[in-house]
Amino acid sequence: MTADEEPRYAEAMSELETILEQIDGEIVDIDQLGASVARAATLIELCRGRITSARAEVERVVKKLDDSSTRSNP
Repeated sequence: MTADEEPRYAEAMSELETILEQIDGEIVDIDQLGASVARAATLIELCRGRITSARAEVERVVKKLDDSSTRSNP
């Protein structure tokens, strides 16, 4: 993955979990904390966007199935 590519959902979740473990740890690198929190926020937004897109796609497919079912059953 290059710097311009967004991570896949699973990769983003894994990175987010790693960041949270680091923040929850007993020893927190205070110099890195701000950057870690900012990265976590970016990953959360990315994951929310992916979930929203997946939900819309599922709803579109279900609606298409419902529409074709309604047309074939008078």
